[in-house]
Amino acid sequence: MSLDKLRKSLAASPIVKMGDYDYFVNPISDGVPSLDPSVLTEVIECMKEVGDFECDLIVAPESMGIPLAVPLSMDLGIPYSIIRKKSYGLPGEVQIDQVTGYSKSKMYINGVCKGNKVTIVDSVVSSGGTLAAVVQGIRSIGAEIVDILVVIEKGGGRRRLENELGVRIKSLIKVEVTSKGVKIID
Repeated sequence: MSLDKLRKSLAASPIVKMGDYDYFVNPISDGVPSLDPSVLTEVIECMKEVGDFECDLIVAPESMGIPLAVPLSMDLGIPYSIIRKKSYGLPGEVQIDQVTGYSKSKMYINGVCKGNKVTIVDSVVSSGGTLAAVVQGIRSIGAEIVDILVVIEKGGGRRRLENELGVRIKSLIKVEVTSKGVKIID
């Protein structure tokens, strides 16, 4: 799949500074500006093509994993669970520490059980902080990770996680971000 609409959307992304961090703002990664449904459709179709969905559950971190998990769940008939930034105090809730290139926070896994086979989806892997916490949290529960899919790969976080955690992460598109803009790397 060509992902032409996603490529055009990424090329038009504004860059903002978060401390020393060059951050691109895109509907897939941030929900602003508004997301053209045809871009989301293109992304979901590509994820279904390359992903392994022989799983019991699709798991996505809040917030930008949500618009990926919902249509995948609906199209494939697989339940989904969102890793939230808010604790509900439910039995079996697992707290994880998310550390990204520009923030630190706690997240909470609910609805994932020992023995579940899960596919993780998210919008971006950059530093790898979110995915590292998610993978470790899911493993601590005793669930099996079948696949990890991200739309956009930025920086070296993907390779670092693959080496450190022994996982394979599939990305649909790789970008380089500088203060001048987003460059698609193929």
